[in-house]
Amino acid sequence: MGSLFRSEEMALYQLFLQSEAAYATVSELGELGLVQFEDLNPNVNAFQRKFVNEVRRCDEMERKLRFLEKEIKKAEIPMLDTGDNPEAPAPREMIDLEASFEKLEKELREVNDNAETLKKNYLDLTELKHILRKTQTFFDEVEDKYYGSSQMAETGTEDEHVTLLGDEPLRTGAQALKLGFVAGVILRERMPAFERMLWRACRGNVFLRQAEIETPLEDPVTGDYVYKTVFIIFFQGDQLKSRVKKICEGFRASLYPCPETPADRREMAIGVMTRIEDLNTVLSQTQDHRQRVLVAAAKNIKSWFIKVRKIKAIYHTLNMFNLDLTQKCLIAECWIPVADLETIHLALRRGTERSGSSLPPILNRMDVKKVPPTYNRTNKFTNGFQNLVDSYGVATYREVNPAPFTIITFPFLFAVMFGDLGHGVLMTIFAAWMVIRERVLAAKKIESEIWNIFFGGRYIILLMGLFSMYTGLIYNDTFSKSINIFGSSFYVNLSVPEIMAEKEHMLDPKNSYTGTPYPFGLDPVWMISDNKITFFNAYKMKISIIIGVIHMLFGVILGLWNHSYFKRAMNIYCEFIPQIIFLVFLFGYLCLMVFHKWVSYSAQFTGRFSEACAPSILITFINMVLMKSAETTGNECESMMFAGQEGIQKFLVIIALLCVPWMLLAKPFLLRSQNKKRVALLTNLDHNGIDHEDHEISSETHGGGHGGAEEFDFTEVMIHQGIHTIEYVLGSVSHTASYLRLWALSLAHAQLSEVLWSMVMRIGLSATDWTGGIMLWVIFTAWAALTVSILVVMEGLSAFLHTLRLHWVEFQSKFYEGAGYIFTPFSFDKLAESSEAE
Repeated sequence: MGSLFRSEEMALYQLFLQSEAAYATVSELGELGLVQFEDLNPNVNAFQRKFVNEVRRCDEMERKLRFLEKEIKKAEIPMLDTGDNPEAPAPREMIDLEASFEKLEKELREVNDNAETLKKNYLDLTELKHILRKTQTFFDEVEDKYYGSSQMAETGTEDEHVTLLGDEPLRTGAQALKLGFVAGVILRERMPAFERMLWRACRGNVFLRQAEIETPLEDPVTGDYVYKTVFIIFFQGDQLKSRVKKICEGFRASLYPCPETPADRREMAIGVMTRIEDLNTVLSQTQDHRQRVLVAAAKNIKSWFIKVRKIKAIYHTLNMFNLDLTQKCLIAECWIPVADLETIHLALRRGTERSGSSLPPILNRMDVKKVPPTYNRTNKFTNGFQNLVDSYGVATYREVNPAPFTIITFPFLFAVMFGDLGHGVLMTIFAAWMVIRERVLAAKKIESEIWNIFFGGRYIILLMGLFSMYTGLIYNDTFSKSINIFGSSFYVNLSVPEIMAEKEHMLDPKNSYTGTPYPFGLDPVWMISDNKITFFNAYKMKISIIIGVIHMLFGVILGLWNHSYFKRAMNIYCEFIPQIIFLVFLFGYLCLMVFHKWVSYSAQFTGRFSEACAPSILITFINMVLMKSAETTGNECESMMFAGQEGIQKFLVIIALLCVPWMLLAKPFLLRSQNKKRVALLTNLDHNGIDHEDHEISSETHGGGHGGAEEFDFTEVMIHQGIHTIEYVLGSVSHTASYLRLWALSLAHAQLSEVLWSMVMRIGLSATDWTGGIMLWVIFTAWAALTVSILVVMEGLSAFLHTLRLHWVEFQSKFYEGAGYIFTPFSFDKLAESSEAE
């Protein structure tokens, strides 16, 4: 049986590897991705395992690569991704990689440190340049005020050596008054608080001048651009000087030396400009060197990451092995698909040849009672449907896989609720675009979670769109409008203007039906009929029940497939047969009544088979379950659809009710009988002195078998069977009713589409003058936006969730345990996918 319908057969193998060949062999198995290793050292601390030093070295290399990657992204250099998948390097190449990464990191850190130092010096010189310029303006203003313009003109060039307070200091009494000053730069946003603090701390005995630097300056540490302000503070005395400097230090202001005479300031400014030009040259050369280093690293960083992660994964896997010190070999236990055993042998041989070992690895199959992992092979088409099933629960080992059946039933049930040709076309176009351009879109690696969900389910969306187009044709519904291809089968006395105005008409099949059915789907005239809701309700409700019963019957039949494969004959006789009888005799009969009513009763007939005499199926079914005789509706009409119906219905109900104790009691009592026989047999063996292991004794239970007589608990089995019986009986009723969501959502979708057309699109079509053409563009844009956002996206999501529930609960509960665990092989491909996700 193919693995699509049932999981692959798995086996636990013991693998013996020579220590020298272990690395290369595990590397080949990682490239293959078909072996799941078991951890044989679960109680050993991660720091006490054999290859912990190698794992730490890989962690250190990853840290260095992340540092390089961060610097490359900061420099906005594109990282080359050729899509190559290099093999895992040999252990001896690990030293070369470490040396290369160490050299790159050291060089890059030195360049960064030098660049930061140069930028700091450049910032200091730039701030000093602005101080010299701004303070010169402050001094010129003071000198103009002190000397006056005429005196300055007369002194000529002598003012180059005039100090701030002139040739003669001011005198107060006998003491000379001499002012000191400090100049510096501070962040612009700190200036108001800085000024208030100076005023309060110095009690107004300082004089502050400030000027903003127009151009932003780069912070050498963070790389951000900040705005700063130049200030100069005049004061008298050493005490105020000390206090001013402390305040500047507290506000992180940078103080710079500023000469008192203009000549000295001009000379310093020339020196500062020269040093700035030299620093610009050195900074440019440093940035060029850093750029060359990062560009060279960007070409290989992707492949370096892959190599390091492969090395780390190999050593992490080797840490799961046992070490045989006597024979110098590593022992591993691994789950392997039996069908791929030959491929794995070839990989082991390649690994041995790569390592140069003379001893081939040994692979021995182990007989264990462990439950193997579940492995279903998938491709890009079936993977999405398999994920839908696995989201509910991974299939038990070798259990029937619902995924291949879900490929058909899931989009079909979705389309029953979403049936609209126009909306289906929009969904199909979107999915087809993703399918056609899947390689390009996958290469972009878009990080949006919503986009990744849509892209991962592109084939599901494609089938949902195609099936929606089919059901839309069946419903003859396209954006709430019908398509008249073959001509209507009803006589409707409406003119073309009345039809275009969507004038409703009461449709009477008795008087206006031509007798020739519409060839495909529903007659288009129903869309303009006043009683279309009544007709659609009856039609879609009955169709929903029929689809639901067929779906559940198929699930019960799949349960028979499971029982046959696992050789559980008791489950077939004690569970499957009463379950199928209960479901068919009640709800299968309900579906037969629907078909019989469709075929036997018509508006064209007269007498007992006329439309007026058609009995209500719901009332008939309720009376059947209550074993109540139906009341006659008239002289010509009969309460029963066919002769002997009442007797047949009573027989079906009685047999269905007898199935309940059959499901409840048969299996527990049979198990108890088998257990008594087993106990008696074990007792006889003990009396005769015969070893139990020489005789194979088995008993079938609800879990597949008990290991011995002492494990059997009749009360536990009875409770379990009671829960299972109640769940099935009540579930058959509630699950059948649950399929009515197909009718409800289909009707809601059609009505919402009609409301959107009548309230939005009709406004643009109702205008008769020239403005109608312009208004139609605006109205159509609004209608299209609402259609896509509400009817396609939101309604599509709602129908998707309801379809998912129908499969998880109503369908899979009939046969699916979902108690397994997924097969997770050691694979480099999955390692790459997880690293990309991070």
